[in-house]
Amino acid sequence: MAETYRRFSWLKLTAAGLLLALFGFLLYQFGLLVMVVWLNFRNPSSSAFMKQTLTELRVKEPSASLKYQWVPYEQISDNLKRAVIASEDSNFLEHGGVEWEAIRKAWEYNRRQAARGSNRMRGGSTISQQLAKNLFLSGDRSYVRKGQELILTYMIETVMTKQRILELYLNLAQWGENVFGAQAAAQHYFGRSASRLSNAQAAQLAAMLPNPAYYDERGVTSYLRSRTSTIMRRMRLVTAP
Repeated sequence: MAETYRRFSWLKLTAAGLLLALFGFLLYQFGLLVMVVWLNFRNPSSSAFMKQTLTELRVKEPSASLKYQWVPYEQISDNLKRAVIASEDSNFLEHGGVEWEAIRKAWEYNRRQAARGSNRMRGGSTISQQLAKNLFLSGDRSYVRKGQELILTYMIETVMTKQRILELYLNLAQWGENVFGAQAAAQHYFGRSASRLSNAQAAQLAAMLPNPAYYDERGVTSYLRSRTSTIMRRMRLVTAP
């Protein structure tokens, strides 16, 4: 009888613990949803990724700062909008936030690279997923972080229009070691505002997105020129919201 009672008590404690954990998880997700709704109407002054980057830069240089200036959607060149969509997410206007086939192909590619001993990785993230990660998450790779990214992506797609998603993305994307947002990038690389970017300049910025700090340090490489040309050809096939 005592053994049965102890087993029953342990099951009750386990069930209570699981319910408490579930409640905590749902409460956390609700808090994130409230933040997503708030960001649909208010422009952020920073992001989780920007804060993480600044912290890392200040380890090496305590006085380090970020180059960043928010600009409204209308003050960003349509060339850059089309270039980023052509480069990062050609189905941006059609999908619901996640492209599972792209994720599967990226996973298979990364598995093959790992088997060969290569650290080259390919992402299958949409613009909406990248925005979710930049706004709220760290740059660490894990299945838990990826799962949270997917939940946030569906929240963002449900609450925001495609135009708002792209506006946030272009204002928060990293374009150099300490360069964030389209306005700072346009000034840093071309000495002009984001509204005046040419086709070629916009395509070059879009080509830099997968590894902006690398190109910020090394300048225009032969690969970057080739990738820029490819994006310029693709730009004619996409429209911006």
